[in-house]
Amino acid sequence: MGWRMVNPAGRAPSPRLFVVVLATCGLVASFMQTLVVPLIPAFPRLLDTTPADASWVVTATLIAGAVVMPVSGRLGDLYGKRRLLLISLGFLVAGSVVSALTSSLALMVVGRGLQGCAMGAIPLGISIMRDELAPERVGAAISVMSSTLGVGGAIGLPVSALVAQNADWHVLFWASAGLGLVCGLLILFVIPESPLKTPAPFDYLGALGLTAGLVCLLLPIVKGSEWGWGSVRTLGFAGVAVAILLVWGLYQLRRRDPLVDLRVSARRPVLFTNLASIMIGFALYSLALSFPQLLQAPASTGYGLGLTMVQAGLCLAPNGVVMFMLSPVSARLIERYGPRTTLMTGAATIAAGYLFATVLMDNAFELIVASIIIGGGVGIAYAAMPALIMGSVPVTETASANGLNSLMRSVGTSTSSAVMATMLASLAITVGGVSVPSATGFRLSFVVAAGAALLGLVLTAFVPKQRQPEPLVASAH
Repeated sequence: MGWRMVNPAGRAPSPRLFVVVLATCGLVASFMQTLVVPLIPAFPRLLDTTPADASWVVTATLIAGAVVMPVSGRLGDLYGKRRLLLISLGFLVAGSVVSALTSSLALMVVGRGLQGCAMGAIPLGISIMRDELAPERVGAAISVMSSTLGVGGAIGLPVSALVAQNADWHVLFWASAGLGLVCGLLILFVIPESPLKTPAPFDYLGALGLTAGLVCLLLPIVKGSEWGWGSVRTLGFAGVAVAILLVWGLYQLRRRDPLVDLRVSARRPVLFTNLASIMIGFALYSLALSFPQLLQAPASTGYGLGLTMVQAGLCLAPNGVVMFMLSPVSARLIERYGPRTTLMTGAATIAAGYLFATVLMDNAFELIVASIIIGGGVGIAYAAMPALIMGSVPVTETASANGLNSLMRSVGTSTSSAVMATMLASLAITVGGVSVPSATGFRLSFVVAAGAALLGLVLTAFVPKQRQPEPLVASAH
């Protein structure tokens, strides 16, 4: 039992340091998702462009992250997870430097797309933990790593707002470049390369097909409210996405060494876990989109709290802290009751938090409590997902399977972004010449998010019960 490899210095790192380093990389990668959120209203002026074009600064990161997760996972299985983790961090640093040196929209979109490639770090980190940690440490470590998907964004929001409000906005990108560089150095000197690799060629055509299909799928989801849901552009991209993904699926089924093993993905535990992941991702992003708007809405609306950007971010920071603190609790729940029951518990907790907010949204304290409940549910649910996935796939496919599961969460967050933005905009009111979402719009968004979480609970119920826990580590330990 124990370590199979040592670091370049010749010593095996302590398990605690191992987990801290990988979790830090996950936090930095997820931080990129909310890095520019406080700057969104100012980007048309800062980049000398229109609001519609400025939205590509966010869209590019979202799409790049979704595309890279399953691809980097498969590359990690084939050529080494540590190597791909370093490459992911290299993209983050490069994208940060490009963004820090420009005020041009085109270069900013390129830089943000490169930053999005860092999202592959989280499924890769989870798979490295499975390969390298002793069995008794795997559950808790994976819970910590999974929670970084939500924690990084929650903590990053107030930090970004504080910097954006008090310093030149380029500082954010120089800071992210520095964080990425530090993470890369830590990986080099602390994390060993896993000996578990799949001896097979990389499916370049499959990667190209998946990339094209996902781009055509996510573009109308993210931009549909801007283009018009019934527009030729939206429907055209959606139709092309369906056609590409169908052909891609047939190709994957016929290929000996596919990018994504659809037969494994179609197994009942994997399929329903991934479907539930879409719903949990949907519910998570609803918090990030609706709560800040409610906290910052003018008090003259009768329901808004009139907080500043930084104050609103600080109000939401505790939910990220709770996600992180619940990681060991999640691990114990998984160990005692199994990942299926734990995921259902997390989904039910998320729904309870949104229903709490639906009834009680009169002051900041009530919204903080609601966000903490939701954050706790997300932390529990996110810890259970990789445990369910890894208990149902071969050890040689853990990175690609986790990458696909992370992609499902991204599809959920992208869909949530589109649905919630459309819903809040359609139920807006005008106050002092400014259009803001109505109280009814906020309550409806909370109810929809609660419904998504409950649907995730129902989908998880279709995951078969495991009589005995599947091993989360290779027998080579």
